[in-house]
Amino acid sequence: MGRIIVSSNISLDGVIEDPAGDEGFGRGGWVGLIKVRPELGQLALDEAAKSDAMLMGRRTYEWFAGRWPTRTGALADRLNEMPKYVLSSTLDAPDWNATTVLRDGPVDAATKLKTDVDGDIVIPASVGLVQTLLEHDLVDELRLKVFPVVLGAGKRLFGETSSTRTFSRCAAVSSRSVARKVSMRSGQVAGQLL
Repeated sequence: MGRIIVSSNISLDGVIEDPAGDEGFGRGGWVGLIKVRPELGQLALDEAAKSDAMLMGRRTYEWFAGRWPTRTGALADRLNEMPKYVLSSTLDAPDWNATTVLRDGPVDAATKLKTDVDGDIVIPASVGLVQTLLEHDLVDELRLKVFPVVLGAGKRLFGETSSTRTFSRCAAVSSRSVARKVSMRSGQVAGQLL
């Protein structure tokens, strides 16, 4: 049985919109240059190495597919070989290898993937998809990389929901080189320095 894991960059005030500054959001680019922050690159590599597949919405897929196929290195190699699933009604011929287009709605597609993929299915970004899966209790784990910035505007990960959500596992990692990792299991909080 697969597990759906949301892995996202997030500001202190919950914004996940345009962390790299590529989407035209006036306050985008708040993550900074990841290539000059080796701890973030290592975190991405470690996560990719432990993941069995990626699930994305079309816009996130196009962002990744526009960058990673031509890159080299351990992270690029892993992302390029990893099975990728993209939810889209308009994408016909994906260019990035190991990509499967899913035409079902997000709830049906995620439910089927959890049955078909044995292991971790990571969702990077894809705010609309993530919000839908959160609303339908299909997210098994949240991995939030919290950046010490307050944007005051932008798309937020958490908004109004129909009821309270509880997660069996949640990890928040600060963007500092010496970060504090917080894991919550069954209401307990345990901290560990990275």
